[in-house]
Amino acid sequence: MSGRAAEAATTVTSALLREWPLPPPGSGKESRGRTLVVGGSTRTPGAVLLAAEAALRSGAGKLQVATTRTTAAGLAVALPEALVLPLPETPGGGIDASAGEEDGELADLAGQADAVLLGVGAVGEPDVCALLEAVVPPLSTTVVLDALGLAAVTRDETFLHHLDGRAVLTPNATELAIVLGAEPEDVERDTAGAAVELARRSRCAVVAGGGTSWIAAPDGRLWSDPSGGAGLGVSGSGDVQAGIVTGLCARGAEPVQAALWGAYLHGRAGDRLATEVGRLGFLARELPAQVPRVLAEVEV
Repeated sequence: MSGRAAEAATTVTSALLREWPLPPPGSGKESRGRTLVVGGSTRTPGAVLLAAEAALRSGAGKLQVATTRTTAAGLAVALPEALVLPLPETPGGGIDASAGEEDGELADLAGQADAVLLGVGAVGEPDVCALLEAVVPPLSTTVVLDALGLAAVTRDETFLHHLDGRAVLTPNATELAIVLGAEPEDVERDTAGAAVELARRSRCAVVAGGGTSWIAAPDGRLWSDPSGGAGLGVSGSGDVQAGIVTGLCARGAEPVQAALWGAYLHGRAGDRLATEVGRLGFLARELPAQVPRVLAEVEV
């Protein structure tokens, strides 16, 4: 990390996004893609709810969720728009790696999805890695990894190379340091450079940061988005951003394009709530409902 990457960044604006418009939505749910969200645990079932709703709010057409058997029924009630697949659990309340069996229903859903998000709300690193190592390698669809899903890339930076760039990583600053094997203070000092380095190593688009989001492409391009403010530093906010990015990928956006739009939509949703609620104190669950409004503002 050179410390100079930020100087080369382009600022994300609505004008920039209008020059790179999202694919036309079409008239039916199938035309806007199938999204699959895989994650959750008995301790953190809400992360999947936040990500899944955010995917729909960003315009995805068909939603599928795979989560722990104990929490699946409650999630199905909270998300009546979704197909919810209950998966076997570990004693610790996470998803058991056996759920990723090659001929299983999860593998079938993942293979048919246009975009798959893995890791939100997941617990138990060995089991999560084993699950991803079973589910992801056969895929040719777009993959988004968040939270503990990034552990697979921490173990093997080539894990997503077979996707030829059809992947997005959405780490927070702590996760970014862990994946790179870097000191947290170094990443905090040069988050832009860290994002560029992870994009280069993983061959994925990367959305990282706190007050300012940094979006890095595998070819070295870099953008910054200062929107959102301190209010986005709240539990569940990252799950919402990962869901937005995944929903945009399902709609047919290129991974780097989805990362740019996702960072902007997430940040501007935070700006809207800062005006309506206050600079601090709005909740992650309030963000998804703002996304269609921000989309409308950009696409005018």
